[in-house]
Amino acid sequence: MLVPDTIIKSYIVTEKAANLSANLNQYTFEVSSSANRIEVARSIEKLFNVGVTRVNILNKKPKAKMDRSRRGKMGTKSGYKKAIVSLKAGDTIEIV
Repeated sequence: MLVPDTIIKSYIVTEKAANLSANLNQYTFEVSSSANRIEVARSIEKLFNVGVTRVNILNKKPKAKMDRSRRGKMGTKSGYKKAIVSLKAGDTIEIV
């Protein structure tokens, strides 16, 4: 089993993630590629002292991008695993 600090990589800050946290009490995180739903839920509960009701996991695929430093040859932007975590009513995560 992985340590909770290595499972949760970062909080994803987008307009959609802000709307989810404000309206539906759901928070979006970038997680380790080898983590599953149970490990993500346990690590969120340990790190933030909240109750997790549900975890949805998505694999974001790599995007093909033009690489300007290699004179226009195609490169890829790395993919990652994203987790949307739903919390119990009354629990919140304060992200600064």
